[in-house]
Amino acid sequence: MLFIQPFIMLVCFKEEYINNIMKRINILQADPKALEAMLGLEKYASNSGLDHKLYELIKTRASQINGCAYCLNMHTRDAMKIGESAQRLFLLDAWRETELFTPKERAALALSEAVTLVSVGHVPDEVYQEAAEHLSEKELIAVVMATVTINSWNRIAIASRSELD
Repeated sequence: MLFIQPFIMLVCFKEEYINNIMKRINILQADPKALEAMLGLEKYASNSGLDHKLYELIKTRASQINGCAYCLNMHTRDAMKIGESAQRLFLLDAWRETELFTPKERAALALSEAVTLVSVGHVPDEVYQEAAEHLSEKELIAVVMATVTINSWNRIAIASRSELD
């Protein structure tokens, strides 16, 4: 009985919070130049020559780390549309613990995670070196730029509380 009361309070708090979520400005609608700048980054990243499935894995993984429901919803669907398996998407958060990802994908995911979590430990030399062993110079740049771009999209979606479509 002692545990039920806090649980009920938590459920009520969450329900009240969800019902009272403050509407926020749609940054990209309010300032078209902000959208134009982001679309420039996106165009560069999406046309960088990086494998499209890897590109979607990077976007999905960074969105998982950042807790961006809007981008997770978008990029898991996009990945599946181009043939990514549901199993790999379900296990992406635990990619280190599976054999489902190639060495190249693993190196790219590690680099992307390090860039996403740059405030935690910067980008360790061993992570960069591993990526450099599996990716061309152009692919290294593409992974970094794809990560920078999705982290920016995540922050815009989270700050403006973008609703799922």
